[in-house]
Amino acid sequence: MRLVLAVAAMMAACVDAGFGRQLSQAAWIAFAGYLLYSTTVFTLVRWAPAALQGRLAHWLDVAWFTMIIALADGAQNLYFLFYFFAILCAAFRWGYEEGARVTVASVASFAACSLLASRHGDAAQLLMRITFLLALGHMIVYWGGSKLAFQRRLALLREVCRLSNPRFGAAATLDRLLHRTLDFYRAQHVLLLMRDTASGSWTLRSLAAGAKEGAHGMRVEQLDEAAAIRWSALCPAQAMLVNRLAWLGWRRPGIRYDAAQGRWKRCDGDAARRCTALADMLEASSLISAPLPAQCERGFIIVCGPESHFRKSDALFLEHLAGQVMPMVQNIDALDRLVSEAASNERLKLALDLHDTAIQPYIGLKLGLGALCSKASPDNPLRGDLEGLAQMCDQVLADLRHYARSVKQPAAEPAAAAVPRSIAPQLRAQVEHLRRQWGAAIDIDVDEGLRVGHRLGAAVLQVVREGVNNIGKHVRTPAGRVRVRRVGERIQIHIENPSGDVPQLAFQPASITERARALGGSAAVQLGEPGKTAVLVQIPV
Repeated sequence: MRLVLAVAAMMAACVDAGFGRQLSQAAWIAFAGYLLYSTTVFTLVRWAPAALQGRLAHWLDVAWFTMIIALADGAQNLYFLFYFFAILCAAFRWGYEEGARVTVASVASFAACSLLASRHGDAAQLLMRITFLLALGHMIVYWGGSKLAFQRRLALLREVCRLSNPRFGAAATLDRLLHRTLDFYRAQHVLLLMRDTASGSWTLRSLAAGAKEGAHGMRVEQLDEAAAIRWSALCPAQAMLVNRLAWLGWRRPGIRYDAAQGRWKRCDGDAARRCTALADMLEASSLISAPLPAQCERGFIIVCGPESHFRKSDALFLEHLAGQVMPMVQNIDALDRLVSEAASNERLKLALDLHDTAIQPYIGLKLGLGALCSKASPDNPLRGDLEGLAQMCDQVLADLRHYARSVKQPAAEPAAAAVPRSIAPQLRAQVEHLRRQWGAAIDIDVDEGLRVGHRLGAAVLQVVREGVNNIGKHVRTPAGRVRVRRVGERIQIHIENPSGDVPQLAFQPASITERARALGGSAAVQLGEPGKTAVLVQIPV
C-alpha cells in the first residue's frame, strides 16, 4: 500500500503538471524520493520484516508526507489524505496510544505546513481539513485500539482456558491464571481470595510484578478467622473500579457495575466505605476487582496498577475472565477428588490382595521354619541356618505388613488447590538415602526455586529414585549425578553415570519411560560428558 500511495502521488503530480500547476524542483525530488523509499521497503521487507515494520516505519511516513505537503503547497491540494495511511498502520498494529500520537503529529505537521504557506482566504479550508483529519483519525485510532484489545483478550482466554493436566491439580491452573492476568493488565499486583466450600477455610493468593511462573513469587496464605471476616466484609458482589490521583491527593469515587440495569453506578454509603477501605488496605493507586462466579467458591480477584491505569472495560473483562476460568478449576478439583477416591479403592484392593497372596504364604513359611527349628537338636549343624532363615522371614513379613498398611492408608495428600512447594529438600533426602543404600557417590543438583504440585512432585521423586536404583544395580562402580531444572514449560531430569570403556548398547529404561509418557513427557538416553551416559527426562508443566 505504501508503494501504491507513492505511485499515486507521482501520477497526481504529473496530472497537476499537465493542467499547468507547476511544482518546484524540490517537490519533484520529494515525490521521487518517497517513491524510491517505498520501492526499497517493498523489496527488502522479505529479508528484514521486523526492522522494516516497526514503529519507526509509520513515523518515517509522517516525515515524508510532511515534506511533500510543505514542498508541494499542501494547503491547496489533497496530499494531506496520505496521513491516514500512517494513522492506520500505527493504530491497527500498535494500538490506541501509538495511533493517537501519530494522529496528533499529523495534524500538527499539516497545520504548520499550511500556515507557513497560507494565503488569503485559506483559513476556512484549512480549518475544515484539520477537523476532518482529526475526527476521522480519532475514529480510526479507536477502531484499531479496540481490534488489538479484542485480540489480546481472546489470546488470554485461549491461554488460561487451555485445560491443564488434571494430574497436576488445580494449583497449576490458578498459578497460570494469576501470571497471565498480571501480564495482560501490566499490573503491579494481583490477588485471588477463595473460600473452600468443603472446609470453609479462606485462602489468599498474591503475586507481584516480575515474579517468574513456578518460582517463589507466588504467596499463598491460609487466613485465620479474623482476617477472613475482614476480607469477606470487603468482598464486592459486583465488578468494581477505583482510580486515585496521588499527585493531587485525591481519589475518584469508586464505581461498580449494576448488571441488572446494565450500567455503572457510583459507590456511595457502605459501598463507598468498603471500596475506600479495600484500596487503603492494599495501598493501591488504581484497582479493579470482580467476584468469582456464583456457582464456584465465594471470593474475588483484585488487580492493582499505577494511577488511573484501568478503564471500565478492564473491570468487566476481569469478571468475564473469572467466570470462564473458575468453573474449569472446579472441574479439575472435582476430577482430582474422583481420582483420589478411585485410587483409594484400588489401594484397598491391592492391600487385601497383598495380604492374601504374599503375607499369608510367608506366615505359613514362618510357622514351617519354626517347626523345623524346634525339631532340630541343639547340636544339629543346620540349626543356625534355620534360625537365620526364620529371622529373615520375620523381617520380610514385618516389611510386607508395613507396606500393606501404607498402601491401604497412605499419608494424607494436600488439597488440590494447595500451593506448589519446593521439592529440593525431598530430592536431596531421597538421594542421600539411596546413596547410603547402594554405597554410591551420587551428586544432586536441583533448583531451589523449583516449585511443583503434590502429584507432579511425587512423579519427579519416583523418576529420580528409579534412575539412582538403576545406577546402583547396573554400574560396576556406583557413581553419578542428578540434575533437576525447569526449562520453559518443562521440567528436565538429567541422570548421568560413568560408562567407562564398555561400548554402549542401545537401550531404553522401561519404567522411567512409562512414567514420563504417562505425564505427557518423554525419556531418552544420551551421551553425556566423555565416558558418561545420561538419561534425560522431560515432563511438561
